[in-house]
Amino acid sequence: MSGLLLKGINKVYPSGVQAVFNFCLDIRDKEFIVLVGPSGCGKSTTLRMIAGLEEISSGELYIDGRLVNDVVPKDRDIAMVFQNYALYPHMTVYDNMAFGLKLRKIPKEIIDQKVKAAAEILGITDYLSRKPKALSGGQRQRVALGRTIVREPKVFLLDEPLSNLDAKLRASMRTEISKLHARLATTFIYVTHDQIEAMTMGTRIVVMKDGFMQQVDTPQNLYDYPVNLFVASFIGTPQMNFFKEATLTSEKGKIYVNFIGNNKILLPKSVAARIKNLDEYLDTGKIVTLGVRPEDIHQDQMFIENSPETVVKARIDVIEKLGAETQVYCELDFEDKEGSIIDNSTQMIAKISSRAVVALNEVIDLAFDANHIHLFDGETEATLLERDEGYEVIEENAEGSAFVPPTPQEMRAQIDAARVVTKEMKAQARKDAKLAKQQAKLQAEAAAKQAESDDELPNADV
Repeated sequence: MSGLLLKGINKVYPSGVQAVFNFCLDIRDKEFIVLVGPSGCGKSTTLRMIAGLEEISSGELYIDGRLVNDVVPKDRDIAMVFQNYALYPHMTVYDNMAFGLKLRKIPKEIIDQKVKAAAEILGITDYLSRKPKALSGGQRQRVALGRTIVREPKVFLLDEPLSNLDAKLRASMRTEISKLHARLATTFIYVTHDQIEAMTMGTRIVVMKDGFMQQVDTPQNLYDYPVNLFVASFIGTPQMNFFKEATLTSEKGKIYVNFIGNNKILLPKSVAARIKNLDEYLDTGKIVTLGVRPEDIHQDQMFIENSPETVVKARIDVIEKLGAETQVYCELDFEDKEGSIIDNSTQMIAKISSRAVVALNEVIDLAFDANHIHLFDGETEATLLERDEGYEVIEENAEGSAFVPPTPQEMRAQIDAARVVTKEMKAQARKDAKLAKQQAKLQAEAAAKQAESDDELPNADV
C-alpha cells in the first residue's frame, strides 16, 4: 500500500505570501493523481511539500498512515522527476540510473539487475553507455524516469516532466508514462499546466487556482460537470463559450435562457429539472452565465431542423481549417457592432464539420445542443445544475465528505486576510530591524565609552 493523506496543508513563505490554502486530499494506492492549473496556482509547491523539499507551514501529511511532516526527503521513500531532467552530464546513462543506489550501498549485482530491468522497460537499453549530451530530449526524460524506477519508491512525483519536449514527443511520452504507471502499479502524482496531459493521464484530477483546490474528480466528470466557471473554462480545448448577463424566463410552461440581445434557447425538461433553486432565477431577472462548448454547437441542417428553438444566427469572422474539423469564430451581435475576436463577450467559437462550406462574413444558422449546456450563478460563479443520476461519485475531501470549492468571494477574503498578515509581518520585521539597529548603536556607543574610560585610568606603579 502506498496511499497519501493531506489534511489541511498550508504553505506560507517567510515573506508572508501564502501559496497553498487548506489542501485536503486522500490519494489512494496505485492512483494516478494530476495537479493541474495555471502558473502560480500552488501545484508545484504542493508537490514539493509532499517530497519534503518545502516545509509544511501547517497541516498534516501522511504516507502509508505515517505522519511525515518532519521526515527528511530521503526517508520518505518517494522519487521525484524534475522538469529539467537533472542528469549528471559527466556520467553515462547507466551511472546516472545507478547513482542513487550506489549511495545507498546496494550491492553491485543488484544495481546492475535493477538498472538493466528499468532500461528494458523504458526502451533505453542501447543507450546505457552514452552520456546525456548524446541523447534527445525524450531519451533524457526516460533516463530521469529510469533513475526513479530503480529505487522502487512508494510514490512517484513528476513535476511538469514533459514541458521541455515538442508537441509530438509530448504525446508519445504521455503514452509511455501511462503505460509505466500500469506496469509498475504504484502511486503517481503528476503536476502540469497542460489540461490535455491531465485529461489523458489522470485517474483523478485536482484543479487548482490561486492556491485553492477547485475540483477533484475524474477527467470525464470534470468535462461534464464542472463545479464552477473557472473549471469549465480551464477544461476543454478550445475553452467553453460563456455568455454572461443571461437570464431565465418562462413562456407557456417552457423555460428559456435569454442572452446577447434577442437570442434565446429552449431548455429541455431534463436540464430544467436539474437547476438548483430554480425559483430564485426564473423570471426574477437574476443574472446567470450560459456556457456552451464549441463541440456542442452544430451547423448541419439535420440538427438545426430537429432543434429549431436552440438556433442562433452568427456572422463568421475567422475560419480555421484543421483537417478533421473546422473551427469558426462567430459574432452573435453582428447587427449592432463590428466584431472583435479579443475580449469580446459576444464572440463564440464553434467546431463544425470539416466538410462544411462556409465563407468569411457569411451569416449562418447554428444550433446549440441544449442537453449539454452549462449554467452558472452570475455572482458566485458556481454551477446551477445538479449532476445526472448514476454518475460516479469521486469528489471528496480528506475526511471522505463532499468537497466544496470556495467561491470567488471566499477566495478573495482569504487572500486579503493573508495579505493583511503579510503586511503585519513586514511591519513587525521593519520594527525588529530598527530596534536591532538601535541596540547595535547603543552597544557601540557603550563600548566606545568603556574604551575611553579604560584609557583614562592611571598606570599603577609597583
